[in-house]
Amino acid sequence: MTPLSASFGKHHALASAMLYTKERLMNRFFSAGARNGLGLVTAALMGFLASGSQLPPPAHDGSALVPVVISTSNEAGAQAAAHALVRSGGTVSRNLVLINGFAGLAPSWTLAPLAALDYVRSVTPNSSMHPLGATYSPITDVGSLYNTAGITGARAMWAKGFTGQGVDIALIDTGITPVEGLTTPGKVVNGADISFDSQARNLTNLDGYGHGTHMAGIIAGRDKTAVAGSYATDTTSFLGIAPDARLVSVKVGDVTGASDVSQVIAGIDWVVQHQHDNGLNIRLINLSFGTDSTQGYVNDPLAFAAEQAWKAGITVIVSAGNDGQASAGLADPAFDPTLLAVGAVETNGSLSVSKHTVAAFSDYGSTQRGPDLVAPGVHIASLNVPGSYIDQKFGTAGVLGTTNRFLRGSGTSQAAAVTTGAAALLLQQHPTATPDQVKDLLVSSANGLDNVSATSQGNGEISLRDASEAELTHEKQKFASSTGTGSLELSRGTHHLTTGGVLLTGEKDIFGAAFNSAAIAAAEAAHTAWTGGVFNGNSWSGNSWSGNSWSGNSWSGNSWSGNSWSGNSWSGNSWSGNSWSGNSWSGNSWSGNSWSGNSWSGNSWSGNSWSGNSWS
Repeated sequence: MTPLSASFGKHHALASAMLYTKERLMNRFFSAGARNGLGLVTAALMGFLASGSQLPPPAHDGSALVPVVISTSNEAGAQAAAHALVRSGGTVSRNLVLINGFAGLAPSWTLAPLAALDYVRSVTPNSSMHPLGATYSPITDVGSLYNTAGITGARAMWAKGFTGQGVDIALIDTGITPVEGLTTPGKVVNGADISFDSQARNLTNLDGYGHGTHMAGIIAGRDKTAVAGSYATDTTSFLGIAPDARLVSVKVGDVTGASDVSQVIAGIDWVVQHQHDNGLNIRLINLSFGTDSTQGYVNDPLAFAAEQAWKAGITVIVSAGNDGQASAGLADPAFDPTLLAVGAVETNGSLSVSKHTVAAFSDYGSTQRGPDLVAPGVHIASLNVPGSYIDQKFGTAGVLGTTNRFLRGSGTSQAAAVTTGAAALLLQQHPTATPDQVKDLLVSSANGLDNVSATSQGNGEISLRDASEAELTHEKQKFASSTGTGSLELSRGTHHLTTGGVLLTGEKDIFGAAFNSAAIAAAEAAHTAWTGGVFNGNSWSGNSWSGNSWSGNSWSGNSWSGNSWSGNSWSGNSWSGNSWSGNSWSGNSWSGNSWSGNSWSGNSWSGNSWSGNSWS
C-alpha cells in the first residue's frame, strides 16, 4: 500500500447532514453482508472502529466527490474502511466481495489518508474505469493482471518507479504474436526462430500456438493507453508485471506446440551468445517448459545449458511442472537447484495471502528438491491469440468477454511468468544484481503459506513488497554443477516429437545429426555452441537475426532463408527435414495446465467448489 499523496492536506469539518453513526453504518453493512455472503468478524470490526485515531477527520459538505475503488486486507477491514469513508462525507455504492472492498464516492482530499490506513491495500480513482472486455472487469476478477500485480506487490513497486525499464527478458517459447498489449514500439524484439514454423514465412516468429503470447502478456504486456508514471493507479489499461521491460522472443515451439529438447537447448545457447547484441541487455530467461526426465540434473544436457546461462549472468526462471503430488520430482530443468523453480498458487478467489494455497496440479517435488517459491498461477487472464491452436481448442470456454482479447489459463507456466516479471522489477532496482542475488531476494522474502508443506511451496508465495526492501547479500549458491554429459534422449523423458508416425528418439537433434553431449557441453561452457547460424553442425538460423521491434502493427525481420533445413534425415529416410508439418507431442511439455475459462468473478465464486484440476 502506497499513499496517493505525500501529505494529507487541510482537515475539514463534517456537515451534520452527511454524518453516519456507527450503529447506522453497521446495520447497513450487516444487511449488505448477509446478501453477499460476507462473514463479518464482529470483534475485529469493533476493534477497527474503536481506533478513532486511524480514521480521516470530517469533511465540509462542499468537498468534491470522486469515484473510487477501495481494496482492504480482510472483510473486517472493508467494514472499517467504509465507516471511515462515510464519516468523511463519502458514500458506498457497491460491495466488491472478491477484493474485500467496495466502490463509492470519496471527497478528493481523503484519498491519501484513506490509503494510509493500516488495513487498506489500495485506493484507486475509478472515474475512468471500464471493463476491458464486454463482460470482463479487471477490478473484480482476482485472476486479472490488475489484481495479480496487487497480490505480488508489483503495483507498489510501480509507484516507486520500478517498472522493468532497461531490463530485457528472453522468452523461449512458441513465439509472440502482435496482439494489442504487445505492439508498443520496442516492446518485442525477434531473436532466433528455430521452430518448425520458421520455414513458412507467414508463421515465422509468430505464435500460432498461443502459449508464448499468453506468457508475454503476463511478463511485460502494456497497452498503448498506459501512461508512464501512472501505472499504479491505471484501472483501464492492460499491464503485465513488468510493463516497461523488453521481450526478446526466441521461438522454439510450432503452431501445435511441438518442440524438441534439442531446440530448447539451442535456444538457451543462442540467448547466452547474443545477450548483449545490438544494445540488448538480456538479464532473464523465462522457460515455461519441462519434461519428465529420469536422469539427474548433474548429467542432464538441458539443465547444463540453463546453468551456463546462469553463469553468464542471466537469471533463469522455470516452471516447476504440473503433475502435482503424483510427480516424482520437479520437471526438467526445474529440478536443477541452481535455477529458480516456481510452483503455482491457487488464490481461492481472494486477494489475501492468508487464503491462498498451492494449486493441486503444481509439482510438489521431493525431499531433495522442491520449488523455490510459488506465485499466482490459477485462472490468470492474459492475452489471447485469435485463431491460434489454444484459442480454437479452448477459446469457447476460456475467452473472457466478447472481444476475444483475453484468455484464462492455469499452470506453473503462468506462475513462472509472474515471477519473471517480478524479477525484472528487482533488476531495475538493483542493476548489478547477480542471478544468485536475484534468486535470494525473491526466495528469502517469500511469505510462507499456512498449513502447506515446504515441498510444495518452497519458501512461500512471492512478495515484492518485502523483496524490494531487502538488501543484496553476497552469498553464493553451492550446489553441485551439472556436467551436461548425460543423455539427450533421457532429457526428453516421455516427451517425443513424431512425424509420419515415427518418433524422434536417441542421441539425435531435430535434423537427425548426432548429439555429442560432452562436445556440446564444452562449447556451451566456452560460449561457442553457436557459430554464426550453425548449431551442432547444421544451420539452424541465418547468419543474422532481426533486432527490429514492432512498428505500428507490422512485425519486421524474417531472418531465415529457409534453405538450410531441407535434405537432413535420420534413421535412414524416415525423418526428413523437407516437410515439417504435422509434428505433434506425445505429451505436452509447455507447463500450462489448463486453458479453461470457468469464471469465478462477481458473486459466482464458491470457495468449496474448486479442487485443482477438477475445473478444467
